[in-house]
Amino acid sequence: MGCFDMNMQDRVVFITGAARGIGQALTEAFLDTGARVAFVDRDGEAGRAAEAELATRGRVCFIEADVSNEGAVSLAVEQVCDRFGQLDVLINNAGVCLRKPLQELSLVEWQRVLDVNLTGAFLCCRAWAGELTRRKGVIINIASNRAAMSEADMESYAASKGGLVALTHALAISLGPAVRVNCISPGWIDVSARRPGGVQTTLSAADHQQHPAGRVGVPSDVARLALFLADPANDFLTGQNLTLDGGMTRKMIYR
Repeated sequence: MGCFDMNMQDRVVFITGAARGIGQALTEAFLDTGARVAFVDRDGEAGRAAEAELATRGRVCFIEADVSNEGAVSLAVEQVCDRFGQLDVLINNAGVCLRKPLQELSLVEWQRVLDVNLTGAFLCCRAWAGELTRRKGVIINIASNRAAMSEADMESYAASKGGLVALTHALAISLGPAVRVNCISPGWIDVSARRPGGVQTTLSAADHQQHPAGRVGVPSDVARLALFLADPANDFLTGQNLTLDGGMTRKMIYR
């Protein structure tokens, strides 16, 4: 099991946006603990390819769905219940990012980012709330350090991730103590090798040095934190947003 030395053979995990990138790393990590994993992505081709590759690691099920669609979420829940009969961990990872000047950003574009990043998480949480309460489960939302800091022209993404952080503590109060709800806000996570084509981006020394930890993050960093949050032994931790950025948001930069 390597770094992921936790036994979850009796647990079922549902991960959104997991055909590649951070979501794929999350799926791998939970499979390596013995959990059964259902993962959702709207990219059917990538999802089926990932399912075939991951089948050697454990019991995995891919469902093609757009989490911003209420009917699609309901159908996905039914499929997981039919296949695995329960749910213990929900990870809302699905997200889209749009960088566009404010005055050029259309309402349709703004709404699409919020629909996937924020409304999608709401729909999944609402759909699974009863089952997670019954199983005394865990919800983990994947937000971003963009909820607390910004680059120009990222209004829709920042707003959606800020909303996800707020949704996290609201859910923790509404669903607790039966369900624990926490949020991970990653910083710079290099997912280039997990994109279509799998070409690793060459990072410079300056890229790494701007992080107090000394390096840019990788998807397995997020997966390890998600495993920690899913561990029943950590049942005193809820309603929190954990920033995972190598200390980057704490570093003052003067030019």
